[in-house]
Amino acid sequence: MNCLRCTLELRKHIEINLANWQKLPTADLQGLRQAAVALCVVDYRDRGGVEGLLAADADSAALILTRRSRALKNHPGQWALPGGRREPEESSEQTALRELSEEVGIDLPPENVIGCLDDFITRSGFLITPVVVWGGPGVRLLKNEHEVSSIHRIPCLELLRADAPVLEPGAGHHPILFMPVGNSWIAAPTAAILFQFREVALLGRNTRVAHYDQPAFAWR
Repeated sequence: MNCLRCTLELRKHIEINLANWQKLPTADLQGLRQAAVALCVVDYRDRGGVEGLLAADADSAALILTRRSRALKNHPGQWALPGGRREPEESSEQTALRELSEEVGIDLPPENVIGCLDDFITRSGFLITPVVVWGGPGVRLLKNEHEVSSIHRIPCLELLRADAPVLEPGAGHHPILFMPVGNSWIAAPTAAILFQFREVALLGRNTRVAHYDQPAFAWR
């Protein structure tokens, strides 16, 4: 795609791509903790706050990513999508919307949920369901000081970089997937989810990512 503006046209484009794609069945949940993350599409008007990002206009579509607080017990300081553990009475979609509100201060109605990508099972024992959500232009973000070190709007154009994804040998039979973001990079599982969003939601491809491994620091 040559133009990725945060418009209703893009929302329709993503809706069509997800409707024409079939999510893999949910895996056996035995021994796994359920979680959900939000791939929330907003505009880029506040810029990303990350060095080396591709040039993008203020009305370009972007995804919300955070740096986790260094005070957290699990994965401190790492890149993350807004998300967390699913409560027993919640659906994955409800969890994603709740975590958006709690972590970055966005309150969105259920009708803003566009769809879900494939579940991703982590080495730390979580089954993560990625939920695609339409935030739209003009959304204001407010970080939760206890959970979030910083909030970043990453242009969707950044996901389409020619050098993305980066694959490196893993500890097992499958490679580790990384996504470059500016002069930095993001590792699986977050990177794998971003890559599938690019492939399925933006480009309309039938790409699976559950087999990609994660670096050892993400296992804990």
